[in-house]
Amino acid sequence: MMKGSGNSQMFGLGEDGPRSQYGALCWRMHRGRVEVLLITSRDTGRWVIPKGWPMADKRPEEAAALEAWEEAGVTGESAGAALGLYSYDKARKSKEALPCVVSVYPLKVARLAARFPERAERRRRWFSAERAARLVAEPELRALLLHLASDPAALQPDAVASA
Repeated sequence: MMKGSGNSQMFGLGEDGPRSQYGALCWRMHRGRVEVLLITSRDTGRWVIPKGWPMADKRPEEAAALEAWEEAGVTGESAGAALGLYSYDKARKSKEALPCVVSVYPLKVARLAARFPERAERRRRWFSAERAARLVAEPELRALLLHLASDPAALQPDAVASA
């Protein structure tokens, strides 16, 4: 992962503008309904999706998939098109919050590993898309999850690519 000054990709704004991140919406179909894997953040314990900074040698969906592996032990099939965006303020120790905009890539989960890099730092749990929407703090992510609950076809790679 790129840290420090390596995370300076922005949406064409000044030094104080929002930073780009890539997130993985890890999902599966269970009993005909969309389920979403949420993880806890390391600092606050809030329910979030795996996400991280752009990586110089990775496409956005590849970076999102790598974050899903590191933070949640997920491997699977990632779509090449983002489902949507959400914004949040990243809390930082002894600094003001950093505004971030996350491009969300659907990742159909094929396997959950018992051992993965951040297993001791996070919890992970499957939720219905509706329940996940109630648990996340970010309004735009909540709206995205509610949309998926009502239109699971939006998660299929063909549907995402043509959207």
